[in-house]
Amino acid sequence: MRKNIFIYISAVLMLCCSCSDFLDTYPYDALSPATTWKTEDDAEKFLIGCYDGWIWGEGFLYWDCASDIGFSYHTHEGWRVIGDGTLTAANPGSSSYSYTRIRRCLTLLENIELIPFTDEKRKKDIIAQARVILAYDYFKMNFWYGGVPVISLFKDAEEAKAPRNTEAEVKDYIYKEIDAAVADINDRPAARGRIAKGAALALKMRSALYWGDNQRALDAAKAIKALGIYKLDPNYANMFTLAGVDSEEIILSVQHLKNLKDEWMVTLPNNADGGWSSMTPSQNLVDMYEMNDGLTKEESSAYDPAHPYKNRDPRMAMTVLYPGQDWQSSILNTLDEVLPNGSKNPNFPTAADNASKTGLTWSKYVAPLEQYENDFYSTSLCQVVFRYAEALLTIAETSNELSGPSDEVYEALDEVRQRVGMPAVDRAKYNSKETLRELIRRERSVEFAGEGHRRADIVRWKDASGKMIAETVMNGPLNRVVGTINYAEPDPYSRATITGVEKIEDRKFASHNRYLPIPQTTIDKNPQLKQNDGY
Repeated sequence: MRKNIFIYISAVLMLCCSCSDFLDTYPYDALSPATTWKTEDDAEKFLIGCYDGWIWGEGFLYWDCASDIGFSYHTHEGWRVIGDGTLTAANPGSSSYSYTRIRRCLTLLENIELIPFTDEKRKKDIIAQARVILAYDYFKMNFWYGGVPVISLFKDAEEAKAPRNTEAEVKDYIYKEIDAAVADINDRPAARGRIAKGAALALKMRSALYWGDNQRALDAAKAIKALGIYKLDPNYANMFTLAGVDSEEIILSVQHLKNLKDEWMVTLPNNADGGWSSMTPSQNLVDMYEMNDGLTKEESSAYDPAHPYKNRDPRMAMTVLYPGQDWQSSILNTLDEVLPNGSKNPNFPTAADNASKTGLTWSKYVAPLEQYENDFYSTSLCQVVFRYAEALLTIAETSNELSGPSDEVYEALDEVRQRVGMPAVDRAKYNSKETLRELIRRERSVEFAGEGHRRADIVRWKDASGKMIAETVMNGPLNRVVGTINYAEPDPYSRATITGVEKIEDRKFASHNRYLPIPQTTIDKNPQLKQNDGY
């Protein structure tokens, strides 16, 4: 359905009033159950308030800037310090530590019992949706900060100064909330953007995958598949456009409606297009894509280091705007400081703060640029939270970790790869748990590039010695390529001739960076919170 749930936000927020971080400042504008919790529609409207802001679309995508495949230049946006490892308790960067929606969900769960429902199934579905939002917020905090307080609706600010629960305790709480939600939630959403069984299972799957509970993650991924509701979009790029919001691959996306509950996308395009280049892909990502023969660049004779964008996995060009490609009735040039007409190049990395420092721009959510009609500040851009490809690659990863190579693993990988025209997995080459693990990790990295998954993956994945992958890929210089554009070359993949690399910044990642620091301002307001080690 095309009905947008955020049509009701204005009315809901009048009911909800303002909710600050619950553990920081106790909200004195609490609802009055005597006047509010009367009808089923009251519960429905309050539920919409729980949805408001539960996923910040831009913040969701910024996470790749905190990894080796992305970069955020503007320090005020809070992601550069996470990416370069200079974050501290006093300067924690963009914070995910918040109890705003948790308190809203708890308020709903406590007061919904005051309402006499004529439809018990509707009541259970509302409760289940709130539980998923509650569990999602706890999941984000528990994964990135470790154990956090599991709260109730405290009566005052002093009582709200709660100590941290252990990470295991919070994880168990999250699992129980998700399982209860899965049991009661509707199979299909009432409208696009609403949580239904597929989204609840997707949260069950992702949280279990991140915490290494492979059987639980596998069971959830298979349950998504068994629903028979979702399938891969034959056009990989379609999901990331305004026209593709109803793709059958999308399990859940953040909903926006132009001029009502809209979304900026000005943070994505490059300088000459009127954007800010706030989040950009890195050359490290380009290097991860296989060649179109199914071999890595180190293995394939089709790889030419002078023309690194040529003969690649088709997902590269559907994910990254690369130098030399046809773009906006011209040729995208991020390599030459001076253009052929003698003018300065506004997209040269050092030309302006808003020019991409990596020389690359995300294609996802940007192309085609004309879909936004020159308005980057008020758009109906809907960022994908969960999609069916994640279920397939979770089946591949967890099944391989549990049992090693199998038809189940190969078939899941083949379905994702062949959707974009890549060859099936070479069974003879990838014939062990270890070799398949390498392929699955690469496949996941390129399939979800630009969607905010990479930082979590590189802190949960370990090498043979047990060290986090992040400790290898996030230590050292982040580079961009340098070279020139040949405007006479008809092949867009061959127009850029790369001659070397140039350093953007030095990065570091210590073992304690697995967790983020709890903001010092939060600890100042709740002294019972103990800071994470290393900060």
